[in-house]
Amino acid sequence: MIILGIDPGYAIVGWGVIEAQSNRFRPVAFGAITTPAHTGLDSRLQMIYDDVVEVIKRSRPDAVSIEKLYFNTNITTGIQVAQARGVIILAARQAGIPVYEYTPLQVKTAVTGYGKAKKPQVMEMTRRLLHLKEVPKPDDTADALAIAITHTQAAGTDLRRLLMQRRNDT
Repeated sequence: MIILGIDPGYAIVGWGVIEAQSNRFRPVAFGAITTPAHTGLDSRLQMIYDDVVEVIKRSRPDAVSIEKLYFNTNITTGIQVAQARGVIILAARQAGIPVYEYTPLQVKTAVTGYGKAKKPQVMEMTRRLLHLKEVPKPDDTADALAIAITHTQAAGTDLRRLLMQRRNDT
């Protein structure tokens, strides 16, 4: 299974493609989509959409996993990230790829086994699980790889198989 993990944002979108077989993971490609500061949001969203479409064309994933949005304190930033998530999800759905969403708690639990793990712990476990020499930069890229790993953990559950079956039947 090839999974494209995405850490959404409007300034930086982390992405990571992994191949999963059983409990083994192999990084295929990873990076970040960056949009220039002082660029209008509509232009940034177009750049994100175009770049995600290109990543999908190159990697041909079986699934896209994306981090669920949670609002911190800045609602304006949250709305802009939500818009970026929208164009990312649209790109995946237009390519016919199912999209799965995971909370930060789910990502931490899947990668480290502990839902209250700190960011450096998640990044280090991601590095280890993918047998990388160092943690990918920027952090958004490492987060995207962790989100992809999370899907591999959830995809094997009976509940996930049931949800996938229902989605395919509609």
